[in-house]
Amino acid sequence: MAKEYVVAILGATGAVGHRMIEQLAASSIPVKEVKLLASARSAGTQLKFRDQTLTVEETTPDSFEGVDLVLSSAGGSTSKKFLPEAVKRGAVCVDNTSAYRMEPDVPLVVPEVNPETLAQHHGIVANPNCSTIQMVVALEPIRQAFGLKQIIVSTYQAASGAGQSALNEFYQQAQDYLDGKEMQANILPTKGDKKHYPLAFNLLPQIDVLEDSGYSHEEWKMIHETKKIMVGDMNSPEIKVTATCVRVPVPISHGESVYFEVEDKSATVEQIRELLAQAPGVVVQDDIQHQIYPQPINAVGKGDTFVGRLRPDYENKGAFNMWIVADNLLKGAALNTVQNAEELVKRGLI
Repeated sequence: MAKEYVVAILGATGAVGHRMIEQLAASSIPVKEVKLLASARSAGTQLKFRDQTLTVEETTPDSFEGVDLVLSSAGGSTSKKFLPEAVKRGAVCVDNTSAYRMEPDVPLVVPEVNPETLAQHHGIVANPNCSTIQMVVALEPIRQAFGLKQIIVSTYQAASGAGQSALNEFYQQAQDYLDGKEMQANILPTKGDKKHYPLAFNLLPQIDVLEDSGYSHEEWKMIHETKKIMVGDMNSPEIKVTATCVRVPVPISHGESVYFEVEDKSATVEQIRELLAQAPGVVVQDDIQHQIYPQPINAVGKGDTFVGRLRPDYENKGAFNMWIVADNLLKGAALNTVQNAEELVKRGLI
């Protein structure tokens, strides 16, 4: 008889937590029992898993007794506090925060790209940043076929990437603006900085804190996560990566304009388009004759990564542009987490 797993969802009441519950319910993981965990403030909330109504519990170290698998999206400090306790009690954790991504002994995994690295886990597997996930899903088939020298990415990231409270604030700002009221800003561009600006009818070229290098921490993450996922070294010179990350007034789904240069100069845009059409998790929407291209509004609720506007750089042979869109709360978070868990089960790593 196949093993069944006791699964805990840490951060169950958040935007990503809700989607983790839905993705787990739809997954291939044989689930024996589900425990929903959150802060004391959210304890007692009732949520549905399949045909069951479950009560959210306050998270304590003992919450992980008897748990086989933890899916976590409760914030970095919560992960740092509780995931070692879960591992100590025998659980394997897939963490959707930034807490462990750059730890050298923690695999940073996108199942379509580097699932083999799951075997290196010591109890914790990290989910990459949402903007990194969709980009590497689209670029990895190209890297495998033609090599990859350089990536220049500009992101157009949705309000929900900063959490439910940021999304709520964005909606309120939009309504206030239309009502002729002054917009209030208390969260974006990031809670951890001194100034806050409205996102509604605006663009914010800052995601996460700005560092002394001139880059935001989100840009730093995209650069170094991409290198770690693709070549196993966050500082590798093998692929050159640079990023500009911008928060845009869109509720859900990130867009990315990606310029990339391949090693094989004979590569054509037709070959790349055909390659992506066959790639796992990728949907090509690229018909300029009929104005077909990926749009955030159409990606909401879908687990695929959508690619379009594929075209060569006519000034530089072997260089290309493309446009990538994905639901940041699904493929960028909850779905990738559950897919990693499915791979762990399939490979006998739990």
